[in-house]
Amino acid sequence: MAFLGLRKWSTPIVRPLWPFMISGSVVLYLVYGAQESGVRSEAWRNDARNPYAAQIAKEALH
Repeated sequence: MAFLGLRKWSTPIVRPLWPFMISGSVVLYLVYGAQESGVRSEAWRNDARNPYAAQIAKEALH
């Protein structure tokens, strides 16, 4: 019998969703890498619209 909708054993959440968690983290890593390579490319390195232009210029001096 369920008391206020609670069961005797908890419902598994992580076990059936682990493939989605792993693939989500892989996709996030790949998108981050694509963004980093795009921001640091020759075409966008000195562009005024690049929010990381100052940081890239400071790293290039070292």
